[in-house]
Amino acid sequence: MEPLCPYFGKCGGCSAQHIDYSLQLENKKRVVYHNTKFEDIKLFHGNDYYYRNRMDMIFHPGGLGFRQKDKWNIIIDVEQCVIANEKINIMIKEIRNYFKHFDFFDIRKQTGTFKQVVIRAPKNDSSLSFVLNEKSTRLTEAIEQIKEFSKTTIANNIAVTYIDPRSDVSISENYFVVKGKDMLSDTFLDKKFFYNIQGFFQNNSEMAEKMLEYTHKLLKQYETKEGYLLDLYGGVGTFGIINSDLFKEVTIIESFKGSIDAANINIKENKVSNVKALVLDAKQLRKANLKNPLYVITDPPRSGMEQKAIQILNELKPEVIIYISCNQQQLGKELPKFKHYKIKSAAVFDLFPQTSHIESVTELVRLD
Repeated sequence: MEPLCPYFGKCGGCSAQHIDYSLQLENKKRVVYHNTKFEDIKLFHGNDYYYRNRMDMIFHPGGLGFRQKDKWNIIIDVEQCVIANEKINIMIKEIRNYFKHFDFFDIRKQTGTFKQVVIRAPKNDSSLSFVLNEKSTRLTEAIEQIKEFSKTTIANNIAVTYIDPRSDVSISENYFVVKGKDMLSDTFLDKKFFYNIQGFFQNNSEMAEKMLEYTHKLLKQYETKEGYLLDLYGGVGTFGIINSDLFKEVTIIESFKGSIDAANINIKENKVSNVKALVLDAKQLRKANLKNPLYVITDPPRSGMEQKAIQILNELKPEVIIYISCNQQQLGKELPKFKHYKIKSAAVFDLFPQTSHIESVTELVRLD
């Protein structure tokens, strides 16, 4: 295929624009088959371009860009991104047009002020988080520039985030709001979800909703009205809250307090009285005092599940485990550890077209 992006091959972001999209999807199914050995893998996809609702971009002398492929210290100037949604591309243009003269952060020298900007644009909201070098001597000047810019942009919410010059992360608890608020919102299956401007949330709203709907249908097959649902690595509670109508009680477990704070807001917002959210590490599952019959949705980070959490789940013997994975190799390593379960279904959700990243949903049922 002819890549749509003029930066393809240089930019370190997309890796598959030269491959026909139907073949990309087949390749992703093959990867999931390789790691699950399950034959009948369902496939779900949406827009293959202009789908992302979050982009983390790097400031450099010419404006904004992404790292060059295989060269972390060289930034490719980018005027627009073809996998980012329309609203994000408008904000990229606004930032590039306004910040013509600014104190950019030099990666090699570890000096300067403007490091990155995190641009977010869910369906009905938008935000910019300007990531600044906390040790810069020109912070006051930079903040004044951001305040002036905030009067001109379409972004509803703007924050300033302080990061150590040696760190490459783009989020921190050390931030303040310049415009709007520090909570964003998105709507899935007629339920509204708030999440912190510094927090994790799915970057592809269209496909996230399809995945939530699919998971709800999986659980609806079972007699769950007297059952209990564990939403493990639950974030702001999307899976738990959306499936709360199927269960007697739902427990959301997440180790990051900011996400649980948002989950509690979402529980109230959506008026679900049978859901509770706990700040708890997954390997401390026993402290949650879970009841049977138990059903589990687990959505771990790329590093996978803690071994202790897998051990405890095996002891608790849930009826069904739905494993949502963003790291198929890790999934392949962990599935055999659920010794008393078999795969009933598996599906690929292409949340990341034009890249090698894959999201999968594997339904495990207990062997009698």
